[in-house]
This record gives sequence, C-alpha cells and structure tokens, in this order.
Amino acid sequence: MSAPATRRAWIHGRTALLIAFAFSVMADPVSSVAYAIEAALRELDGNLALLLPAMGMVVLVVALVVTSYHQLVGRFPEGGGAAAATGKAFGDGLSFVPMGALIVDFVLTIAISVSAGSSALISYLPALAPYRLPLALGLLVVVAGLMWFGHLGRAVFALLTVIFLAAAVAVLVSALGAEPGAAQTATHAPGLFDGAPLAVILAFPVAMALATGVEAPSSAIAQLAQLDDAGRRTFGRWALWLTLGIVGTLTLAITAAVVALGIHLPHEDSTLVADLARAVGTPAVFTLFQAATALLLLSAASSSFQAGPGLLKALARGEGSAHGVLPEPLGRTNSHHTPYVGVVLFLVLSGAVVIAADAREPRLVLFYAVAVFVSFLMGLASMAILAHRDGQRRWVALNVAAAIAVAFTLAMNVIRPAALGSLAATALAAGVLYAAWVRAGRPRGAAHAVAEAEAGEAESAAGGEHAGEMSEETVSIPVRRAGARTRE
Repeated sequence: MSAPATRRAWIHGRTALLIAFAFSVMADPVSSVAYAIEAALRELDGNLALLLPAMGMVVLVVALVVTSYHQLVGRFPEGGGAAAATGKAFGDGLSFVPMGALIVDFVLTIAISVSAGSSALISYLPALAPYRLPLALGLLVVVAGLMWFGHLGRAVFALLTVIFLAAAVAVLVSALGAEPGAAQTATHAPGLFDGAPLAVILAFPVAMALATGVEAPSSAIAQLAQLDDAGRRTFGRWALWLTLGIVGTLTLAITAAVVALGIHLPHEDSTLVADLARAVGTPAVFTLFQAATALLLLSAASSSFQAGPGLLKALARGEGSAHGVLPEPLGRTNSHHTPYVGVVLFLVLSGAVVIAADAREPRLVLFYAVAVFVSFLMGLASMAILAHRDGQRRWVALNVAAAIAVAFTLAMNVIRPAALGSLAATALAAGVLYAAWVRAGRPRGAAHAVAEAEAGEAESAAGGEHAGEMSEETVSIPVRRAGARTRE
C-alpha cells in the first residue's frame, strides 16, 4: 500500500474510532432527554412559558461542567475522572466520595432507564399499562441476564444512539409543519417580578438528570490504549464537546417544539416526548421513535451494569488486585469475564429502587441528579486546587464558577426529601468504601480504580489476554495501568 493510501486508511480508522467512542459514551445523557424535559415541566406545574428558560439553564450548567472537564481530560489522559482528580488534590481517602456517588448513580441509572423504557413501551401499547412494574422488572432481568454473556460492545451503544438521534430528527422535522395545540398554559413572556425566576430556579435542578453521563469521556478514555496521551486527550475532549452540542441542541429543539405546539403534561400512561412524536409524526415515525427510545434507555442501563460491577471488581481483593479493599467474591468473573456477583448486587439494588418507585420515572428523577453532582463537585473543586497549584488563574476562575453552579444545583435539589435519600445513599456508599480501605491498610492508588474499571471492561470486551493484539480501529481494548500523571 502506498504512503498516501496508508495515511488515508489511518485517518479513516481514527475517525471511525472517534465516532464510535463519542456516540457510545453519550448514550446516557442522550437517553436522559426522554424524561428530563418532562421532569422540568412537572416541577413548573405544566407552565410551558417557563420550560424553555428552565432547560436553557440546564444546558448552561452542563456547558460549565464540560468546559471544566475539558481541562480534567487534559490533566488525566489515562482516565479516572473525578476520582483521579480528587485523589491527586486531596489524597486517596477522599477519592471514595466520587466513587460512592458513581455507585449510587449507576443504580439509579439502571432503575430509571428500565422504568422509562417500560413507559416508552406503554406509550406505544397502552394495553401494557396494568403491567408496568412487572414489565420494568422483566426488562431489568433481561438486561442483567445479557451481562452474563459478556459486555456489549461500545459500537452497539453508538449505533443505538445514532438511531435514536435519527428518529428524534424525524420527529422534529415533522413538528415544523404541525399546527399548535388549541390551548397553551401561557402565552405571555414571564415578567421579572411575577415569580417566574423563582419557579425556574426551583424547577431546573430536577431536569439536571440531563447531566448524568456527561463525565463519561473523562473515564472511558482509559479504554483507548491504542492511543498515546495526546490521542486520548483529543478523543476525550471531542467526545465531551460533541456530547454537549448534540444533547444541548436536541434538548432545546424538543423543548421548543413542545412549547410551540402546546404539548401539555402527559397522561400517566404516556410521556411528554411520546405525546410530541404521536402528535406530529406519522405512525411509522412514532413507532420508530418509541422503539429507538426504549432501546437506547436499555443500553444506558446496560452501560451502568458494566461500569458498576467493573468498579467493584477493580476494588476487590484477589490475585492481581492493585487495591484489595472489598470482599474477594466481587472480583470473581465467569468465562465471559463478567463480574457476576457485582451484576447480581446491582440487579438487587436497582430492582428494589424500581419496586419502591412503582417503575415511575417521574418519581425516580427526583432522586437522580444528586449523586452525580456530588461527583461533579468533587472533581471541579479538585481541578480548582490543582490549577491553583500550577498558577493557572483563568482555569481556577472557571473551575470555581462551575463548582458554584454545581453546588447551587445540588443545594436546590437536596431541599427535596427524595434527594436527601439519594445524598444519604451516596454518603453510605462512600463511607463503606472508605472503611474497607482503612481496614485494608490504606493501600495507595485507590483513586485509579475508576480508570482500571474501564480498562477491565475493555479487556473483557476484547477477549482477555488476546486483546492487546487488536488493531487501532477496534473500539474497546485494554489500557495500561494508571501510572504517573501527565499534565498538559
């Protein structure tokens, strides 16, 4: 092959890898569109006039987080996210706070995804409404059961994300020619002193469920061992900004369509996005949208079923363990490299949450955007400390601004009793991990566990010890153990 042809093949391979990586890691925030907008509208008591400002604030906060995580990826190109940053800034002990937050977030992601998946199916087939809870639990068991046979490839998540985006675009294009509804909740712009700003401030934190998963590229780059540090920085940053651009645009476009067409709060057996698709799309478009929504939500649950048990495995005692703080059974795997004990644990925990909420995602969303914001806050505070040490004043200012926005969002959420439960669960998970670490003699390097969990996931997907032989075009392959930190 000639040099130009080789160069073109290399560029095409890198481009394909970037697209597959970016669209797979954004599956979680993209799927959150299915319920985040509706959550905000419910908090606004159906006031459509305030929905777009509320979702605009959501996208603004997400943009602040993404901008700061751009810096985090540059400093930790081997992966690790908020846990790695916290360990570097404050020591290994505090790194268990974002880890505990991630564990709770994984459980809630699984629970809300299967619940929203059941809602998507019920919106299409209302006859299933009486079986909402059994349907959600059945979906949960199916997703967990598929984990026994190994991790789904990231290419599958990327494909499902693209299919959903295509279906959403079809709905939005159909909405351009649709007639507005007969009635709207408000036809005037909210005044400065009529309570509208307060209503938006109280509502937008609930819709911050949209932010869950935006940190994924900062950890998932650990899977890209075929790239050097510069390559992983580039991929991680592209994935962050693509996620913001796509999720932000999709969210605001759907919100604008809902407001313009006067789509009100849905019946209990439907969803806001389903009502929009039903109102403007042909039967074929509606069918495609509902199927794509359900599949993407289940893929988000599957992703958390990978990440959660993988993190516990990285922290488990046993042969080859770098940390050894959790019981050895959590590190056991089957012939498909699946940590099956961890999968069963997350199945039980998420199942209990689904049952407690009666598989109603509007109830679960009140618990949702809390744990991950604890992780965000720790990551942003850590990056501010590290930037200050290096004399990077502009980054300090940006990190502090982002941390203040995240802290405000977190504070507004925890005024709700449901959110306090999520915060308590985060504290419990972090406390259990910390206590186990202390009992194990405080082994060094615990902050690397998140990156190592991603590396373990890649090794499982690639087939264990033979994974290192895979080509650069392969999406999921193993990464070297996190070593010395690299700063841009």
